Amino acid sequence: MHNKNKILLVEDELELAKSVVKYLKESNYLCTHVEKLKNARELLKKNNFHAVLLDLGLPDGDGLSLIKEIKNKDKTTGVIIISAKDALSNKIQGLDLGADDYLTKPFFMPELNARINSLIRRLNFEGDNEIIIGDIKIIPDQMLTLVNEQRVDLTNTEFNLLLYFITNKNRVLSKTNLGEYMSSNYHDYSFSDDLVYTHIKNLKKKLEKSGCSDYIKNVYGVGYKFSN
Repeated sequence: MHNKNKILLVEDELELAKSVVKYLKESNYLCTHVEKLKNARELLKKNNFHAVLLDLGLPDGDGLSLIKEIKNKDKTTGVIIISAKDALSNKIQGLDLGADDYLTKPFFMPELNARINSLIRRLNFEGDNEIIIGDIKIIPDQMLTLVNEQRVDLTNTEFNLLLYFITNKNRVLSKTNLGEYMSSNYHDYSFSDDLVYTHIKNLKKKLEKSGCSDYIKNVYGVGYKFSN
């Protein structure tokens, strides 16, 4: 990673914050930590960050109030809510306001790292004119998928699934992980394992029919992996 990704951590639990900052610095991120919304706002006025890790219950207010401000300033800044509040209403509210992901405390550091990585890659992809990987070409702003230069008609859900697989190339994704992503992407909380399986099956069938190599592999008992 030549240019280090800049992360802002807004978290008032000092022990957790210390651990997160240490881990992210070791993982080659530039990480700045503040405890209050006021300090976060000051930093966000003067600096651009690739991602903001945001706690909800802060000493000077609710972290939810900051999400809209971040997205209004720069849509390409990712927001991951990290909170002990696992209530569905908090998740829905946060995602409706524009947050990209939601991680419930306590969490494992490698999981946080994977979520940040995936988010930054996805946001970077959305700025690309086209993504080419093996037989597949994707033009994100037109939601267009081509296989060997021939158009493949995908539903919105299939298109976003394919983009998510490519973003997480060579990483095993569980059905739960895929379901959470689809739920947050559509603000629809009905993505069961069976529904995820059906969408993936349809996506694979369409790609195969168009002559595409079989990139989406079933990892038995775990989930799926995209590799070319």
